[in-house]
Amino acid sequence: MREFTINKNDAGQRLDKFVQKTVKGIPVSLMYKAIRLKKIKVNRKRAEQKQMLFEGDTVQMFLSEDLFGDKISTSELGSVKVDINIVYEDENILICNKPAGVLVHSGDGDGKTNGDGSVSDRNTLIYHIQAYLFQKGEYKPEEENSFAPALCNRLDRNTAGMVISAKNAEALRAVNERIKSNQILKQYLCAVHGKLPKKSDTLSDFLLKDSKTNMVKVLKQKRQGTKEIITKYSLVEYNPKSNLSLVEIDLITGRTHQIRAHMASIGNPLLGDGKYGSIELDKRLGYKHQALCAYKLTFLEAEDMLDYLNGRSFLIKNDDIYFLREFTQGTR
Repeated sequence: MREFTINKNDAGQRLDKFVQKTVKGIPVSLMYKAIRLKKIKVNRKRAEQKQMLFEGDTVQMFLSEDLFGDKISTSELGSVKVDINIVYEDENILICNKPAGVLVHSGDGDGKTNGDGSVSDRNTLIYHIQAYLFQKGEYKPEEENSFAPALCNRLDRNTAGMVISAKNAEALRAVNERIKSNQILKQYLCAVHGKLPKKSDTLSDFLLKDSKTNMVKVLKQKRQGTKEIITKYSLVEYNPKSNLSLVEIDLITGRTHQIRAHMASIGNPLLGDGKYGSIELDKRLGYKHQALCAYKLTFLEAEDMLDYLNGRSFLIKNDDIYFLREFTQGTR
């Protein structure tokens, strides 16, 4: 039997969510059965799967030890040579500028491996963030049951730009709620082939994901399995010599490959996009990943524990942005 005392980062979530995070090897069906048979209790009493947990509660689990797995190795976290580019940091959140080619999580590799042929967590942005916070003394895995510093938004492996991570559970909930309610404005710069049909427009369609090919299709009509996508774009500049446009994107909804697929659907695929663009042409231009950078984040008005960020914008000016401009200006 293992007993867990609910701390500040564990509180405010349902029992079943806590169990899934704490006992990573447990199948969902087995977890529900264990709760029903009182092999998982709260405060030594029968519990319900949707029961909310409060700080100070205790959770007893009469489960096989092999389901719990090993906790994250603090010796490994301590030995990591941290490689992150911090745009902003406070006691609740950390905003990093992720380079193209870096995975945010080990499971987000589009079927590819890292440069050394592995897909280890140690090669990901989130692992480096956790190592950074551990080495600062802000993350103590031995004191946590279900929480670890986590990313609030994701970027494709070959998309550069800003990613928000939360240092505590309350901040994670606050940022996730802001993203869900469109209270964080995410803006991108991208280089696309061709001249845009309009100088600015709001595209509204539906996205259908094919998990087998890890690709999406943009459809005009809603159908089963589709999700609505809304993408605003504005032309920054067009170079007739290179036939490339530099475009600013306001991402209203955040779906898989949304910008890449949406721009391709109007006849302007991203430069360097091997999935939705012209592979051969892009190779001749020497561009190996999609020319896309999440370059600006703005925290809109909201009443939560992050209200001190209301109205603040964070902007990066990195090599990826200048690289895009060089292409559109025909200087490369």
